Amino acid sequence: MTERQFSVVICVYTEDRWEDILAAVSSVRTQSLPALETLLVVDHNERLLERLRAEFTAPAEKVRVLANAGPRGLSAGRNTGIAAARGEFVAFLDDDAVAERDWLRHFAAGYDDPRVMAVGGRTMPAWASGRRPAWFPEEFDWVVGCTYRGLPPGRVVVRNVLGGNASFRTSAFDAAGGFATGIGRDGDKRPLGCEETELCIRLSRALPDAVLLIDDRAVIHHRVPAARERFGYFRTRAYAEGLSKALVARSVGTGKGLESERRYTTRVLPAGVVRGVRDAVLGRPGGAGRAGAIVTGVAVAAGGYLLGTVRARRGAASFQVAPIERVPDEENTGKRSTGEDEAA
Repeated sequence: MTERQFSVVICVYTEDRWEDILAAVSSVRTQSLPALETLLVVDHNERLLERLRAEFTAPAEKVRVLANAGPRGLSAGRNTGIAAARGEFVAFLDDDAVAERDWLRHFAAGYDDPRVMAVGGRTMPAWASGRRPAWFPEEFDWVVGCTYRGLPPGRVVVRNVLGGNASFRTSAFDAAGGFATGIGRDGDKRPLGCEETELCIRLSRALPDAVLLIDDRAVIHHRVPAARERFGYFRTRAYAEGLSKALVARSVGTGKGLESERRYTTRVLPAGVVRGVRDAVLGRPGGAGRAGAIVTGVAVAAGGYLLGTVRARRGAASFQVAPIERVPDEENTGKRSTGEDEAA
């Protein structure tokens, strides 16, 4: 049987992460299932674009450096990578993360079932301080882009994968279109998210028999800088998540848009508060802080959701979805169309 071929897309935007970018690429090079190619998509940063093109010149490296062909932001960058990808599958890796050696192999195993359209993995935090802050609840690890307490273990069916550690059949984008622009991170605004949630719900609607999985053996380690270990960032990110969830719910309806969140809010988080209070009573460090952080996180996320809902109803917040337009290999210069201009 021919091994499955993956194009790995890493979206980058700043030279401040130069060493992280090199480490991410290196982790792809050492996969037990070799990637067909690594696509570095640079988000409107000419200096970084030229520096990376000078760094990766040898064809044997199987690294292509592309310019984001759409508007600034992570979604358009990913769409640029999808449009240029030559593999049957596209995997996404954050630019400040490294993948374990069998990352792609575990992704590949999930596609034995032809109904499977996406496979995600487990993202572990690598704290800049060397360990988790005592007050930081595992239930909120999504704040720093990592797998959080409450997700089921093993290989399980899910509503959506998490974008920084995920793979899709390339044909999934033909059916559902690419990542929506106007949602998710764009480098200048609040740290929004949920673009992968919206895409996965849209994919399940386009292909009702589609199966989406998370396999927690497909592990990456995501660097958490010191600035994101602070409570101020925790509040800001939770608030931005509420804004993002309102956009998703406006697009796909509250039924699907908040399906997973209801269980998380009514079961996972209350259990986390109880654990924190119990630890505080037993004199264990950080227990009261974790309980308080969960309550605060819920409150600010709810506030963001309410404001985002009002804005969405007024038409002040919107996003666009466009089909992915494949490009021939000889045109892979990074100046191709991914459809956003036509949709804007």
